[in-house]
Amino acid sequence: MADAIAQLRKQKQYGVIVHNKNREANINALHQMLVAKNYKTSPYSTFQVFEPKERTVYRLPFFPDRILHHAIMNVLKPIFMACFTADTYSSIEGKGIHSAANAVRAALKDIDNTIYCLKLDIRKFYPTINHDILKQLLRRKFKDNDLLWLLDEIIDSADGVPIGNYLSQFFANFYLTYFDHWLKEQMQVKYYFRYADDIVILHSNKEYLHNLLQQIKKYLNDNLKLEVKSNYQVFPVAARSIDFVGYRFYHTHTLLRKRIKKSFVHAVKNNKDAASIASYKGWAKHCNSKHLLKKILPNEQV
Repeated sequence: MADAIAQLRKQKQYGVIVHNKNREANINALHQMLVAKNYKTSPYSTFQVFEPKERTVYRLPFFPDRILHHAIMNVLKPIFMACFTADTYSSIEGKGIHSAANAVRAALKDIDNTIYCLKLDIRKFYPTINHDILKQLLRRKFKDNDLLWLLDEIIDSADGVPIGNYLSQFFANFYLTYFDHWLKEQMQVKYYFRYADDIVILHSNKEYLHNLLQQIKKYLNDNLKLEVKSNYQVFPVAARSIDFVGYRFYHTHTLLRKRIKKSFVHAVKNNKDAASIASYKGWAKHCNSKHLLKKILPNEQV
């Protein structure tokens, strides 16, 4: 089952084609590796991406690693999902960017209690996730020693948590989940939204947010060895708007982030493929962009 799920929409990839030539023997070999506890993560290949920002993406072979990651998540995903708060949106089935945007829009209807915004992210989040702390957190949730051995092996296969691994997105969300619960349950923060390490908190009082920021810095440093990036901001929503998950949010309306709008225009002018154009149209249709769509796509009914 994990093999089949891992292959979805990837049947033409070289690694999948090679694996399928010897599929049954490969699956049996992976099973034997796990029984004998001699599985080792394969060497990574890496490449650079530059949107939305420059970062190194890690890639593992389809066999045995990507199959194994899917097998692990077939079991662990519902357990991870159950411990995430409702306020985290990245890499979570049924949520994502548009769910985050809808939640922010809904919160901004409460104008009196969303006058100010604290916006922050974490300095080099994925590369600085501490292995020892991540392992301790996993041991609070899981008690099976065979599983913990396997997770430890994967965690220790690269510095931090490598962007690109299927497991990494869950490790990253789990690493911050007790922080999420602390903010919601102990600090009683009502309007809190997190997409990966990009965080937005709304409140009626500017001084409250400045004080909360100091407590957040202390929690992250003391408990997770993480550092808030120096570009954090506390500002009035009406004057600045909230730049989050690709949109700019105001109390009265929502616009596309300028960079995404420029990319949309560039894609149309250069006759990019239909899937790319459709993706940008999807972004635009989730905000107040009727005039933008008429301008960019004058021949289409909006």
